[in-house]
Amino acid sequence: MDIQATNIPAVDDSGSDVAGLELPPDAGVQHCLKLLVDAGLRPTRQRMALGRLLFLRGHRHVTAESLFEEAMATSAYLSLATVYNTLNQFTEAGLLRRIAADGIKSFFDTDTSVHPHFYLEGEDMLVDVAEGLAFTRIPEALPGHEIARLDVIVHLRRKRAP
Repeated sequence: MDIQATNIPAVDDSGSDVAGLELPPDAGVQHCLKLLVDAGLRPTRQRMALGRLLFLRGHRHVTAESLFEEAMATSAYLSLATVYNTLNQFTEAGLLRRIAADGIKSFFDTDTSVHPHFYLEGEDMLVDVAEGLAFTRIPEALPGHEIARLDVIVHLRRKRAP
C-alpha cells in the first residue's frame, strides 16, 4: 500500500489557505472567516462549509437535519454528527441561538438577539414573531441566580375545518 503525504504550508502569505483548505478570496468567505476567528473558533473546512450556509444566506432557522441536507446538496460531504457538533460549537461561541420548540427537536437561529417565535405544529417550522410583543413584567430570578435569557415560543396549528 502506497501512502503519500501532502505538505500543507503552515503560513501562506496569500491569505487564501484556511486550515489546509483553498478558498476563493470573496467577501462572503472573508466574512465567515472573520466570524469564526472573532468567536475564537479555528476555521476548519467543516466549520467554513457550514458557516457559509448559515451566515451568508440571511437570517435563518435550521435544524441539524436540514443543514445536513443543504451541505450534502452542495457536495460538502460531512456526517450528521459533524453537523450537530459544529452547531453546538457555534452556539457555545455565541454565533447561534438554540431554540427547543417542541421538546424534541432543536432549531438553531442565526439571530442571537432576544425575540419571540411561532412554532408551526405539524409543519415543523419556526418563524419569528413580528415586532410588537411586549412584556410588562417578568419574574424575579431565584436567590443566587440571574435570568440568562427569555425564550417565548407560541405554538400554532392549522384550524380544523368545521
